[in-house]
Amino acid sequence: MPPEAFRSQIETTLFGPVNVTRAALPQLRAQRSGLVMTISSTAGIAAAGDFLTAYAASKFGVEGFMEGLAPEVAPFGIRTMLVEPGFFRTELLTPQSTQYAEPSIADYADRTKQTVQAWKSMDGKQGGDPAKLAAALVQLAALEEPPLRFAAGADAVELFETKAQTLLAQADAHRALSSSLAYDNA
Repeated sequence: MPPEAFRSQIETTLFGPVNVTRAALPQLRAQRSGLVMTISSTAGIAAAGDFLTAYAASKFGVEGFMEGLAPEVAPFGIRTMLVEPGFFRTELLTPQSTQYAEPSIADYADRTKQTVQAWKSMDGKQGGDPAKLAAALVQLAALEEPPLRFAAGADAVELFETKAQTLLAQADAHRALSSSLAYDNA
C-alpha cells in the first residue's frame, strides 16, 4: 500500500469522525446533553486478518479518540458510544465500495491474492442484518447510560471475548517481571 493510500485511510476513517464530532460538540455543550455515537469496527479491537493494517490503525485511533473523549465531555451531560460491528450485509465488500491494493511485493503476492479472493467471496453473505443493527442502535441511544462500547453481532461478541482473554493472558505471562519495574524504596 503506498503511503498516500495509508494516509487517505487514516484521514477518512479516523479524522472523519474526529471532525464531525468536533463540529457537533459546541452545540452539545451548549445544551448540556447529547450522545456522540461513532461507528468503529471490530478491527479497532483486534487487527485480525492479513492486510488490514491501515484500516485497523485508523479504527484503533477511533477507539482511542472516543475513549479519551468520554471523560472530557461527561461533565457537560454528553455521552459517547462506540459501535463495533462485525460483518453486516452492507455494501462494504462490493466492487464499487472496496479497493484492493495491487500486489507489488513478491513476498506477499500469494497471500494477497488469497485474501482478496476470500473477501470477495464474502460479499452479500455477511451474517449481520443492518436493519436489526439500526433498531438496536436506536434502542441503545434511548438509554440513560448507553454502553461505552457495543459489540454489534455475535461475531463481534466472540471477538471481544477472545481479545479480553488474550489481554489477560498477556498481562499474566510476565506478571512478576512487569511488577518488578518500580524504583526500590530506599
